[in-house]
Amino acid sequence: MDREHSTTMPHSSSCNLTAPVLVLGGARSGKSNFAERLIVDSALRRVYVATATISDDEMAERIAHHRHSRGPNWHTVEEPLALVETLKREAQPGSAILVDCLTLWLTNVMLSGGDVDAQSAALADHLRTARHPIVLVSNEVGMGLVPETPLGRAFRDAQGRLNQMVAAAVPHVAFVAAGLPLWLKGRTGAGA
Repeated sequence: MDREHSTTMPHSSSCNLTAPVLVLGGARSGKSNFAERLIVDSALRRVYVATATISDDEMAERIAHHRHSRGPNWHTVEEPLALVETLKREAQPGSAILVDCLTLWLTNVMLSGGDVDAQSAALADHLRTARHPIVLVSNEVGMGLVPETPLGRAFRDAQGRLNQMVAAAVPHVAFVAAGLPLWLKGRTGAGA
């Protein structure tokens, strides 16, 4: 189903999108659908920054499914690492940017040997001064079991720090569970 016409998400996403928004949630929580709805409802040019890389057949199928479900009205930019540079380049008047997702971006930074804390701080710094519509999707991974491996625990901790930095930097934060958004910060009325 084309997400532009999906009726499964409550229509509480409608807003005048003018500033960065962080959308958090667990796996399959509806966070990406909600984030896409924010962009669609803005009536701005839609830019989708995909951070996923095709690592196996299952991921290739997921990416193809997401491309198809978004429909043709999105300009897609695939960027697994240089996120801040991409956000600066794609920030055009009349456009709204969706980043899906910070969790995969963080994974890519970690696996490439990049400085996770420095890149997370650079992203937060950029978002703190951004004056254009950006919707960022991120997983809340710290609400489940303690990861079994040291790498898993390091990732969970880095993801938690990243989410906190981004949430502090942007004016609006929503948490999505079971397809239902709850605004944690900002968006007290019609604007986001």
